[in-house]
Amino acid sequence: MEIRKEQVEHVAKLARLEVSEDEKTTFARQLSGILTHIDQLKELDTAGVEPTATVLPTDNVFRDDEVRPSLSQEQALANAPDQADGFFRVPKILEDR
Repeated sequence: MEIRKEQVEHVAKLARLEVSEDEKTTFARQLSGILTHIDQLKELDTAGVEPTATVLPTDNVFRDDEVRPSLSQEQALANAPDQADGFFRVPKILEDR
């Protein structure tokens, strides 16, 4: 399948991307190659192939949740550069509008 420069320009406009003439030519050629490859893949017989999200077998690697001792509030705040009322104080990051 062939992609024309006009199609690249249209997609670039939709994405609000500024693309040079050389890039339009390059992208058109690259996208055409990708779509040609996809057309070749469509010709394969996949009737007996089960759909999958990954080609590698996966196992759940999460450990069971278990209660364990953790830091006390005082220990957690011991190295805090700024704290107030038992909490970390952090700089305000929201702008007033």
